[in-house]
Amino acid sequence: MPVRIVTDSSSGLPDAVVEELGITVVDLHVMGGGDEEASTAGLSSLELTAAYARQLERGGDDGVLALHLSKELSSTWSSAVQAAAVFPDTVRVVDTGSVGMAVGAAAMAAATLALEGADLTACHDMAVDILERSATWVYLHRIEEIRKSGRMSAATTLLSAALLATKPIMEIRDGKLELAGKTRTQTKAFARLVELVGERADDEPVFLAIQHNDAREAAGELQELLEDALPDDSSFMCLEMENTLAVHVGPGAVGVSAVFATAPVE
Repeated sequence: MPVRIVTDSSSGLPDAVVEELGITVVDLHVMGGGDEEASTAGLSSLELTAAYARQLERGGDDGVLALHLSKELSSTWSSAVQAAAVFPDTVRVVDTGSVGMAVGAAAMAAATLALEGADLTACHDMAVDILERSATWVYLHRIEEIRKSGRMSAATTLLSAALLATKPIMEIRDGKLELAGKTRTQTKAFARLVELVGERADDEPVFLAIQHNDAREAAGELQELLEDALPDDSSFMCLEMENTLAVHVGPGAVGVSAVFATAPVE
């Protein structure tokens, strides 16, 4: 049996991809909603121990590779490390430093390799390579939800009052959500996102996943702009944002996760 790949629902993987590649997705927790303000919670070590044990039963000695959202954004990573300690040398947890489809892309690449018979180390190295070549930005239509979530960096939180009248672009940097730009309109925000992706792509093809929270039309507009700006052999996915992420970024938000041809030069 091949190496088993486990991720959490924040990776945003479509069901069809999960089924095709045999990836296991453990759902994060969303509480409230409706008349009650929604909130989220990470996975416990007991939940992840059970998930890893089930996959080891399926995969045997080949092992499990675990890819979860950034430890700066959730307690899930520390729970994963505790759970992995129950299975020495057979469960390996990646410190992704990211969230959303950047993690999803790493899981897809590792799972594809696993199905080809690669061992745990090779699958791990593939996932790390994808993550090193990835970047994630989020356009916020409003900032109320992200302010309340506590997921912004301390420096960005200090600026939050000044962002109220803007359409900010956030970026995942070192696992944290940081301010990447302030714009006054969605049109200007999307133009800036295209610039950011294009500058980083350097005329090489890109894999792009666009996730939106109740903003299908806006996401389609952004995809068209990116398709026009990037090489023809770039590839795209456009999908609804996963629930736990949507709670924190609010309605109208659009996320862009990109995997580039090369890692950035330090």
